[in-house]
Amino acid sequence: MKIALLAAYFIVLLWIGFKCRKGAGSVSGFVLGGRSVGAWLTAFAYGTSYFSAVVFVGYAGQFGWKYGISATWAGIGNAVIGSLLAWVVLGRRTRLLTQHLDSSTMPEFFGKRFDSKALKLVASAIIFVFLVPYTASLYNGLSRLFAMAFSMDYSVCIVLMSVLTAIYVIAGGYLATAVNDFIQGIIMLFGLVAIIAAVLMSKGGFVAALDGLARIPGPAIVPGGAPTPGIFASFFGPDPLNLLFVVILTSLGTWGLPQMVQKFYAIKNEDAIRKGTVISTLFAFVVAGGCYFLGGFGRLFGDKVDIAKDGFDAIIPAMLSNLGPGLIALTVILVLSASMSTLSSLVIASSSTLTSDFIKSAFVPNMKQKNEVLIIRLFIVVFIAISAVLAILQHKSSVTFIAQLMGISWGALAGSFLAPFLYSLYWKGTTKAACWASFAFGSGLMIYNMLFRATLPEILRSPINSGAIAMLAGFIIVPVVSWLTKAPDRRFTDALFACYDRPRQVTAKTDLGD
Repeated sequence: MKIALLAAYFIVLLWIGFKCRKGAGSVSGFVLGGRSVGAWLTAFAYGTSYFSAVVFVGYAGQFGWKYGISATWAGIGNAVIGSLLAWVVLGRRTRLLTQHLDSSTMPEFFGKRFDSKALKLVASAIIFVFLVPYTASLYNGLSRLFAMAFSMDYSVCIVLMSVLTAIYVIAGGYLATAVNDFIQGIIMLFGLVAIIAAVLMSKGGFVAALDGLARIPGPAIVPGGAPTPGIFASFFGPDPLNLLFVVILTSLGTWGLPQMVQKFYAIKNEDAIRKGTVISTLFAFVVAGGCYFLGGFGRLFGDKVDIAKDGFDAIIPAMLSNLGPGLIALTVILVLSASMSTLSSLVIASSSTLTSDFIKSAFVPNMKQKNEVLIIRLFIVVFIAISAVLAILQHKSSVTFIAQLMGISWGALAGSFLAPFLYSLYWKGTTKAACWASFAFGSGLMIYNMLFRATLPEILRSPINSGAIAMLAGFIIVPVVSWLTKAPDRRFTDALFACYDRPRQVTAKTDLGD
């Protein structure tokens, strides 16, 4: 049953990839689907790129164990901040200004928005470097579930996922990815609900499971005090402050991630904006809220996992190990769907960035579109291969947990890009120097965290906390540096922002039109 379901799933993915290949001949068609992707495809592409094995296996396991049922706040934050507010605040303006600048990647946006080739090159380097650990973390989480379901070797799992993703992305580009994301999103929605119900029923139902969680003694809230009963079933859990940093990183971080923001570049029209906002928010409530909610009951399965030996990444597989073969197959396909959709978004973002914003900009300015698309496809293979090798090396050396890998990646990318990107959409006074300052602080803090973690204050030693602080600091760094440095040319910024005021029945700020 497991093999048959997987085979059917793989055949559908590959068929869609080859079916979409006709529209992937140009750079815009390959990277953005011709900017004509509708509401459902865009919303599901956004959601499935957001949630992967990193969330389902890594974050849900680790933070569910640490914070109990209160970890669900991370899922709620993902839906409200990471989806709803992201679409409302960024969606329309991103689509308008990127089309006006004729930019298809985030580095290209920065380069044209601030008239700086150097800014574009550095942004592309940051993206390429820091997407690698995130991609490696996708393989890690998935491999644990494959090992549970099939006793499959970790390397075989990585090769299988890499080859299949590469084939359909190379064949059909963004449109193939978006269509597959829609199918993968449907699997994630229905699969997760079924899995949560099955896990809770294995512990006597929701009320009995919650009662069991409340009986587990938690850490002392008051220093030197007795263990706190019921803390893992409480509203805010044992550590609200660190939980807040998790919510900030995993929710606000999406605003500065190139593979997420790029979804707004491809939106078809105003109707797609309105519908996509609702669809992506509901999707996040079910998937993210469900993942963290499920992880919150992890301590009920403490007898099946040795945290000191196997780490937090073993918690979710242990919770699922006694389910029937049908549900285990569904779980594998669910997490495979989540991981492959995220992987496809990452490799398109990184390869298009490296080709269009680095190689073409620095070395081959007159590159033909046909050659540019070919090189993008080649770099998709290279990027997937590098990340796969790193994932295998990481697994053999047991360097770090999934959540730490993702925290480093998200912290560096969102810490560098979030604030300057947001300000540059809304404020004419944002300066090139402010972008440089944000890039330096965001990526610099995360590099320092990786290399010299022990020298940092205790609150900053966690990549999660450092990433959240890097993002929040950008909101102060960008305006302060902008005020202290030379203002951009007024005529240049007025011409840019004129795209928001093109006449329609209402201004373009309110309605994209068709």
